[in-house]
Amino acid sequence: MNFQQLRIIRETVRRGFNLTDVAGALFTSQSGVSKHIKDLEDELGIELFARKGKRLLGLTEPGQELLAMVERMLLEAANIKRLGDQYSQRDVGQLTVATTHTQARYALPAVITGFKRAYPKVHLKLHQASPGEIVKLLLDGEADIGVATEALADVPAFASFPFYRWHHSVIVPAGHPLEDVRPLTLEAITEHPVITYHEGFTGRTHLDKAFAAAGAVPDIVMSALDADVIKTYVGLGLGVGIVASMAVDPTRDSELRQLDSAHLFPENVARIAVRRGHYLRRYAYRFIELCAAELSEARVTQALRKEAEAEAF
Repeated sequence: MNFQQLRIIRETVRRGFNLTDVAGALFTSQSGVSKHIKDLEDELGIELFARKGKRLLGLTEPGQELLAMVERMLLEAANIKRLGDQYSQRDVGQLTVATTHTQARYALPAVITGFKRAYPKVHLKLHQASPGEIVKLLLDGEADIGVATEALADVPAFASFPFYRWHHSVIVPAGHPLEDVRPLTLEAITEHPVITYHEGFTGRTHLDKAFAAAGAVPDIVMSALDADVIKTYVGLGLGVGIVASMAVDPTRDSELRQLDSAHLFPENVARIAVRRGHYLRRYAYRFIELCAAELSEARVTQALRKEAEAEAF
């Protein structure tokens, strides 16, 4: 068994058992991929894939068990390289942070500025993605740290920590009738077109649940991934906006009015997540601590250790 065979097993599953795609991803030929799979099956004396003719349909039961081992072996191989870099090049390397647009635009600038001052030789790769894509990047080892409100707390393979808490805000153009509604209600909002986040982004699930619990049905005429886009169209008078409160700046958004609406929607928690078993360089722990001072390296490693021990039992 060799690492090329292990990579082929993992990529075959990730790419939906399409050997042409696997060959392209690993810069080899389809026949080479097939041969590696067959050689490994012959070596182990078991079939790893269910087949229909020459086409792979899925994993057999032993194939599923092997896949879990393959993921661990490849993760540890990558960790060995990171361990070497940690001690040979302490302040040099790359840190990949996967996050949503909202976090990258409003929550992380001060953190990133402080990090780059402390580690000028570390290449910081900021990967903006949806919450689902962030989960995949962390699981695949393509990101070291994930930052988002959605999804991260629900993945058993992650250790996640609170970053900060926030609420949604209702915004309207200056002079809008809702400015005179006190206290603001969900029912009053539904009398106007609404512009807010796309499903699955920036606490949209909480918004939907709040309206549903009140028996109110908002007329969502536009959804977007980006708070700046939402604010633009609210400013044009196309609807009432609901955005993350930190996305509203009274000076920059002087043509808009931020209404008192914290009582309408539940609190959201932005979270920081790392994959358990993924070796973090010292500067990665420092990035997390810059996000939240209470998340020291000792606390994060202790949480990772406790979770690993609990998983073992």
